[in-house]
Amino acid sequence: MCGIVGYVGKKPVKKILIDGLRELEYRGYDSAGIAVLQNHQFSLFKAVGKLINLEEKAHSFETTGFSVGIGHTRWATHGKPTELNAHPHLGNNSYVVHNGIIENYQELKTMLIGQGTRFLSQTDTEVIVHLFEFHLKTAYTPFEAFTQTLHELSGAYAVLLVNASVNDTIFFAKHGSPMIVGRNHEGETLFGSSDAALIGKCHEVIYLEDGHYGYASVEGIALFDDKNQAVNLNFTPLSENKLSAQKEGYRFFMEKEIYEQTTVLSDTLLGRLRDESIHFEELDPKLFDGINEIKLCACGTSYHAALSASYLLERHAKIKTSVEIASEFRYREPFLTPDTLFIVISQSGETADTLESLKMAKKFGLKTMVICNVDNSSMVRLADASVLTRAGIEKGVASTKAFATQVCVLWMLSLFLANERKTLDATEIRRQIRLLRALPATVAVDPALHEQLRRLSKRYLHGHGFFFIGRDVFFPLALEGALKLKEISYLHAEGYPSGEMKHGPIALADPELFTIALLPQHKLYEKTKSNIEELSARDATICSISPLDFDKADDHIRTKSTEDYMLEFFEMMVVLQLLSMEIAIRLGNDVDMPRNLAKSVTVE
Repeated sequence: MCGIVGYVGKKPVKKILIDGLRELEYRGYDSAGIAVLQNHQFSLFKAVGKLINLEEKAHSFETTGFSVGIGHTRWATHGKPTELNAHPHLGNNSYVVHNGIIENYQELKTMLIGQGTRFLSQTDTEVIVHLFEFHLKTAYTPFEAFTQTLHELSGAYAVLLVNASVNDTIFFAKHGSPMIVGRNHEGETLFGSSDAALIGKCHEVIYLEDGHYGYASVEGIALFDDKNQAVNLNFTPLSENKLSAQKEGYRFFMEKEIYEQTTVLSDTLLGRLRDESIHFEELDPKLFDGINEIKLCACGTSYHAALSASYLLERHAKIKTSVEIASEFRYREPFLTPDTLFIVISQSGETADTLESLKMAKKFGLKTMVICNVDNSSMVRLADASVLTRAGIEKGVASTKAFATQVCVLWMLSLFLANERKTLDATEIRRQIRLLRALPATVAVDPALHEQLRRLSKRYLHGHGFFFIGRDVFFPLALEGALKLKEISYLHAEGYPSGEMKHGPIALADPELFTIALLPQHKLYEKTKSNIEELSARDATICSISPLDFDKADDHIRTKSTEDYMLEFFEMMVVLQLLSMEIAIRLGNDVDMPRNLAKSVTVE
């Protein structure tokens, strides 16, 4: 996601800020900016695109002596990637950078506009600096105004704020988004949203906890907790390995991305869940006027997300839904009608076949929509509407968190449409929203489970293939599990609907055929169990994944008992990702860069 850096000290601040932002490029961004405060005067530089553009803007700018500075690389969530929307954001005499999402920004913005505040950007972040300056009018000190501001924010944030009246100070706060404060032997204080930005500049750091806030100045650091009590400064030594810092201690980026699904799903949900309904501020309800059918179109992992969504859209919104493989759709002369909403799904927004399919739909005059991770991508610019998944950059070629956030958005879309079409009662929509709120905790990796999968993986390194089987939404999840294993282990794997085993595939059953069976408690349990028993009777090797014991399994992975099959879906998704990764690691493969594959398929 976005990157933050900050500096208090006497060295040339521009170089320190831009070097820090460069170490955060791996997180992904579409614009960048820095603000420097020296002698009560601000200097601001912002640019769209890569950091080289920011460097060119600030080419002739240098500082001598003491200064403070803040910098940011932005991955757009509210508002397009433009210079106006890039951070830092300006008040009358203050600047702010922010990671996360302010859930109540619209209410705060309305209040501030009523007080005469003029907004320049489309972002949620800008309310922070204007709210600070609103409180500054009555507060005894700028830090008191900053504290009052934090009390009014809802959502997730890591914030750095500077005000010209306190020339030597950065105010900071952390709630739900990472923030690290570091210091060195020269008396300098630095900030980063990842320790990668601080390596080589600090010798020790504090990883801030949720609710921590304070200020750093020439005199040192003051730190407080969410009860406004002073916190002791417990610094820890900082690693010297930059690549390790980017991986944040994980062996591979794929592993890191599996673990951070709990964070990115929180970002996907923020601002979109109301008590009674789903809210997509980026969607005009008129988009769905006259729509009687939805056609989903995608490739690879995104296609599996689309298949999962087809069950939810028909079940919840009672709307006819079909799913197309983009590379086939382009050439089969499809029959399209104007009452169809054409939705494309793509991590990058540049997938060649999916982009061409979107162009076809536009040519036929269909209303179009894209679910994507990259604002200002080709698909986002072309479609009538877009919903961003907010997954952040994925460095691992085999998609993990992109799939999770796509399915999450599509689940929310099914409820959004159910509310519009009055196809689910209010009680059921509230229940589903409660389930969505539980998603981040559901996908949090249990270390004991991960260790079980690591040990189990050594039993699945041979044989003549894998069947991944499931019913209902667990059939697309089986397809995705098989794809993950194929991509990174190079072992043959296929996903099947459980009920299709006896229609041909069961002929392959023997002890060297490994069956990964998705056996959810709350969706067609007995039917799926019966299908697995048929394979077991043919002596296939069974690995069951279920919250319930299954005595016919050779290996059993126990998942948590939940109240709904969709929570089981997401937990089993994590299990399949981890199992595939551990098998690939044991085989000695490069998990992040599997052979023959590219992250974004931009050619046919």
